[in-house]
Amino acid sequence: MGQNLSESEVVSLLEKQNCQKVKLAVTDMDGVLRGKSVHFDKFKSIVKDGFGFCNVVLGWDCGDVCYENSDYTGWHSGYPDALVKLDLSTMRNIPWDRNIPFFLGDFYEDEGGKPLSICPRNILKKTLKKCKDLGFDAKVGCEFEWFNFKESPETLSQKGYHDPKPISPGMFGYSLLRSDLSSDFFNDLQDLLEAFKVPLEGLHTETGPGVYEAAIVCSDALEAADRACLFKTGVKQIALRHGITASFMARWSPELPGCSGHIHQSLLDSQGHNLFYGSDDSTQMSSIFKQYLAGLLLGSRELLPMMAPTVNSYKRLVKGFWAPTSATWGVDNRTCAFRVIKGGVKSSRVEARIPGADMNPYLSVAACLAAGLYGVENKLQLNQEPVKGNGYDCQASESFPTNLRDAATIFSESELANSIFGEDFVKHYTQTRVWEWEQYEKSVSDWELKRYFEII
Repeated sequence: MGQNLSESEVVSLLEKQNCQKVKLAVTDMDGVLRGKSVHFDKFKSIVKDGFGFCNVVLGWDCGDVCYENSDYTGWHSGYPDALVKLDLSTMRNIPWDRNIPFFLGDFYEDEGGKPLSICPRNILKKTLKKCKDLGFDAKVGCEFEWFNFKESPETLSQKGYHDPKPISPGMFGYSLLRSDLSSDFFNDLQDLLEAFKVPLEGLHTETGPGVYEAAIVCSDALEAADRACLFKTGVKQIALRHGITASFMARWSPELPGCSGHIHQSLLDSQGHNLFYGSDDSTQMSSIFKQYLAGLLLGSRELLPMMAPTVNSYKRLVKGFWAPTSATWGVDNRTCAFRVIKGGVKSSRVEARIPGADMNPYLSVAACLAAGLYGVENKLQLNQEPVKGNGYDCQASESFPTNLRDAATIFSESELANSIFGEDFVKHYTQTRVWEWEQYEKSVSDWELKRYFEII
């Protein structure tokens, strides 16, 4: 995180930078950053007590269409302002935009300081308080795959999003040749994101035309989710400056693999020691690690919409496309939902392979940590054997729901979800996912037109 400066210290620092304006942002239910630019005088007036931000941000979908099934807000409420308070530790400058100062904020219910229960960043903070209460710190690292196209928003709209042109041809993962085709963009991603306090551990091409993969340097869990959210927005902004559109859809083409949003995670003690490492076990897994993994296996199906939040997410969770279809685990097995990595005393960890690049990082990280901590707190036994070989052939666990509607129904009825995250959040988030599914049901796909328009 950024330095823990007081309000007066932050203002003084920005005054020394001759600051004229500041950018502020919150996240909506889909993990999309929504923000504004304010005059520095306005910033000074809100830096301590916060400011009003229309609560429609938590009451509309990614297309700015208002939820008609929401209890929290809607036409019935008049869409009032909700209180947002800045997290000053998130301070950074935007290097590709005149080094304008930038801050993230959280929604609150009132000036008394009670966090709004449905705010995604607050959901993660609530989970991390539970983690701390149990005596742990969580270390998390996110990685993303995404496609890059030689398109602008205008050209994509004109083409109806059909046949976008990738920045490089063919299937060539880990290619030094393909990355060199767009070397200015490739290097800007690393250099500018580093300056934006979103450091990349690695960046390379993946298998597919124009697809990259980046691993963000691991950190504490809240910072990791912040970095992941800022990474997606930062990549899109940097890409546009190179005449490129970056897409984090879970799966945009039926012929190509989807885009992952894997989450690496481990628990540390108060001295920073990795609690997942067990020297006396053949898998190098401690008892805490096994309990945590048992929680992940138990909770993943019920919490699936927090990791697979869109209709498109479920087009990725299919057999043979590098994404899991049920709650399985294995040691360094990429066909499983949870890949145990024997990293020794320093980096033993588990990789959650369910989330796609379309995830809301705050909710996905919260879902993983909450399920894992449930396993530790209740000392769950890891009774499921590790998968050796093809995880898609494993019959040890029930398959994941195959669509967002069914996943949302399971989530809404989940005792685990309601007890961990609270009924207010579960109800509101379910309403948002049901809304997303209903918009999809109203649509008519190209497949239907081609199949039925003339012949049926």
